[in-house]
Amino acid sequence: MTSSAGVGSQPASLAPEVGLDDATLVVRARDGDMRAFEVLVRRYQGPMYRLALHMLASRGDAEDVVQEVFLTAWRRLGQLRDDAAFVGWLYRTTSNRCLNIIRARRPVAEADLDSRESTEATGSPERAAQVSEQFIALAAALKRLTPEQRACWLLREVHGRSYEEIAGAMGTTRTAVRGRIARARVQLAEAMAPWK
Repeated sequence: MTSSAGVGSQPASLAPEVGLDDATLVVRARDGDMRAFEVLVRRYQGPMYRLALHMLASRGDAEDVVQEVFLTAWRRLGQLRDDAAFVGWLYRTTSNRCLNIIRARRPVAEADLDSRESTEATGSPERAAQVSEQFIALAAALKRLTPEQRACWLLREVHGRSYEEIAGAMGTTRTAVRGRIARARVQLAEAMAPWK
């Protein structure tokens, strides 16, 4: 489900739907058009997977969450009141599902880190080792945040969501989101100070 296929590699049968906006695809999917829903899945499975992976630090759990989120989305499309709010709905559902898993599995297990990705991205083994150490330090620092702080920080810093979108996804106020992000930034800055 975590395919990284780009738009250019879409099957010919999905080509007409790929250029449509989310609201149109949601309307078509609600009417039973599986191809329209497939386009939505291909469009948003990557961001939802990355969010779940950062929140849960487990590839398997992240994949499970993404599958559950899109299955839930398919089943509950009829309950979505604003077709253009689909993406926010996905973020909210993914965040909430991850928070439930985090709460259920305390204490949190060690992160599943894959150093091969950092080696490929950096080139030299020395640089890869440094990046890997930084990544491990960041993952450890993220785990020390409260689940709510971690979710807010990831939605803002990694996924670029607005405070309003995060508040909607987390079921709280913009003020609460700003506070959680501010506290998360302070904690992360302290934890990452040796890497500056």
